[in-house]
Amino acid sequence: MRRLLLGLLFAFSATPAIAQSKGPIALRDMGSFHIGGRVIEITGQPIKEVVFTPGGVPAKVDPNGKYTVEQMYVQFFLPQNRKGKLPLLLWHGGGLSGVTYETKPDGGDGWMHYFIRKGWDTYVSDAMERGRSGWSSTFKGDAMVLPFGDPWERFRMGPPGSWNDDTAKRTAYSGMQFPAEAYPQFMKQGVPRWVTTDNEIIKAYIELVDKVCPCVVLVHSQSGTFGYKVLEARPDKVKALIAVEPTLGGDKNKIASVKGTPILVVIGDNAKDHPRWKNIRQNSVTYAEAFKAAGGSLDLVDLPDAGIKGNSHMMMMDKNSDQVAELIQKWLVGKGLSD
Repeated sequence: MRRLLLGLLFAFSATPAIAQSKGPIALRDMGSFHIGGRVIEITGQPIKEVVFTPGGVPAKVDPNGKYTVEQMYVQFFLPQNRKGKLPLLLWHGGGLSGVTYETKPDGGDGWMHYFIRKGWDTYVSDAMERGRSGWSSTFKGDAMVLPFGDPWERFRMGPPGSWNDDTAKRTAYSGMQFPAEAYPQFMKQGVPRWVTTDNEIIKAYIELVDKVCPCVVLVHSQSGTFGYKVLEARPDKVKALIAVEPTLGGDKNKIASVKGTPILVVIGDNAKDHPRWKNIRQNSVTYAEAFKAAGGSLDLVDLPDAGIKGNSHMMMMDKNSDQVAELIQKWLVGKGLSD
């Protein structure tokens, strides 16, 4: 990994359409890489004649040969004033990419910015099959994409039955922190996902952990499952796990091997009584009870109980996202993982 001299600056300029940033970020290095994947071979396919550009000269293409598939893209930002004692890995949820932690839909700074400013060496990845990681025809089943209005209710921006194409008729939870006016921008972040690729995604994450850890891993939603499985595979390298509204907890039969790693679970508002989210939350509650009974340290925080109200499932994009990040940062400091 190369080292720059002093003063690599990340300057985020403000425009009328973009929220005012908090000034430049000084980095000692930044970069990206791909990791994981495997090589497959395709044979027996006919040679095709392809016109790559309309009106261009046709070219013959032989699709037979070897291909790299199932790799994962990772970008990293290393602050000049490092305070986090380990790298921090940010993993996104289903149907999304690493953009989750970058600039928020309303133009404000995201958690990537927050934790870099707090001095964490920060790694943001696009899970295998998403974004810049790319996808291949080797995946089983069909790709899934959520319709435009679906996440409004699914991600608890509004209660069940609240969505309407007409914004004047659309309703939100009282005190909701997600910026409703930025919802169309959020929906542009969606990417196709498959429900048959968990093992391949986990394999790439394990290779990432092997490359850059020991570390702290922060997961969200679908990647909560991946975070627990990677912790179970590499308990010596994942030194803390922060699970933001994870879909599932870990394997209770494997707690003995991971109970030395502290875990923080963060749940937003309107989850306890939601017809679907109350069951998702209960998965974490049940796991927390077993984890603590085995002698492990697991703090489950319902944000409203901590005085932080109105958060959606996408709390890293909510208007008070820094307040939630501060809660996480204080927990990390309390665990001796940051100065």
